[in-house]
Amino acid sequence: MKSDTLPLQLQPKEYKSANKPVWCPGCGDFGVLGSITKALAGLQIQPENAAIISGIGCSSRMPTYLNTYGFHGVHGRALPVATGLKTARPDLTVIATGGDGDGFSIGGNHFLHTCRRNPDITYIVMDNQVYGMTKGQASPTTDPNWQKGKLTPAGTGINPFQPLGIALASGANFIARCSSSDSNGTARILMQAINHPGFSMVQVLSPCITFRPEQREWKNRLIPAPEAMQATRDPAEAARLLLTDEGIYTGILYVGDRPVYQPKLESSITSIEQLEEEFRL
Repeated sequence: MKSDTLPLQLQPKEYKSANKPVWCPGCGDFGVLGSITKALAGLQIQPENAAIISGIGCSSRMPTYLNTYGFHGVHGRALPVATGLKTARPDLTVIATGGDGDGFSIGGNHFLHTCRRNPDITYIVMDNQVYGMTKGQASPTTDPNWQKGKLTPAGTGINPFQPLGIALASGANFIARCSSSDSNGTARILMQAINHPGFSMVQVLSPCITFRPEQREWKNRLIPAPEAMQATRDPAEAARLLLTDEGIYTGILYVGDRPVYQPKLESSITSIEQLEEEFRL
């Protein structure tokens, strides 16, 4: 291609791989997959310039279905891998994907410290308040009175994890909540999350109709956050919203301006022999 020739415009379908999703029919993650491809197309990010990193769970299959670089990691470890990749390759668009179990249970410590470090990555959490892949156990975000969990038939009896409030307190630089049933709206928010410097946390309420069929009603309960509270830059105002919204407000709920974590890349190693010497016992 000549240097003065503009590249062809990429369409959402060009970001999908040849692998067909194996999610249950009606799973909200189908909508999130569509939103990610629309966001990448909207930003015209070349597939080879994007990397999708995930952990374990239904939603963590996402890299398999995208025509970008991808890494399907171990349970709860998507964020440290994504942080390491962004540190080594700051030129890449790095997106981590996962679910509420993967991100807030075994991955909870990594979640807190990634918010604190504030690397320039986007974290998309598909929250269905249940462990779907392992057949219906309560997750960190499950309501304490939900009595259909395989291991908690009387309910968990403990308060659910509040991911957005904790993200704000820990230092996340962009916080939003979306619905998988609003694919276009979610895509627009993802575009802003990817473009915003620092750690962007996007919670997508993504129903598990197999183990939580009542979640079909989410789309009727969710409402846009009050206009005066959307995209606030005041953490105190955002905290008041997140502590009182009962998880039903959608939109961009906080936009910060903290410095981005990006260490300088410096190395004195110039050969394979020197690298081997570093690991010699």
